[in-house]
Amino acid sequence: MQLPEQSQQQAQAGQPTPGWHLDPIKEQARQVAAAVDAVYVEKPTSYRDDTPLPIIGDTPPVQQPGRPAMSSRATDASVLMLAAGGTSFLVCGGAALVMWASESADPVVCGIVFGAPTALILAIGRLVGRVKATVEAAPAPVHHHYNGPVTQDSRSITTTTRGVIANTRNQTR
Repeated sequence: MQLPEQSQQQAQAGQPTPGWHLDPIKEQARQVAAAVDAVYVEKPTSYRDDTPLPIIGDTPPVQQPGRPAMSSRATDASVLMLAAGGTSFLVCGGAALVMWASESADPVVCGIVFGAPTALILAIGRLVGRVKATVEAAPAPVHHHYNGPVTQDSRSITTTTRGVIANTRNQTR
């Protein structure tokens, strides 16, 4: 025979006491409570590796699943499209506001007034783009600094190779 203290401890721990007939509903409730307690036990759900990463490695990049990243050119183009859309919205909204406020505004005059700055901005942007392309295409200036006597040789060598058996003749001019 067990002492009452042990049976009370077992009942509090969620264990059935021997010799006692349990109600099936209480037994099921005890099992659910035990399952909930098992879920809420402190378990690590993540791990952070603080070891330093190598600066240079020989492993090539791996294509990640999902949507591929945009190139810088595509990103620049999308930003330009968003900016142009916002600008056109503001210009058209301003024109509509002026026509609504004046109640007698001519749409042609509003188009000229609001369209001229946009056309001017686009023309300046195109000019800046062409100047930038011209500057990038120009060769970089080369500066040489010598100490002592310098001899400059500007001869060109022309090479001709002919025949089944290759016979190369170099001509210096």
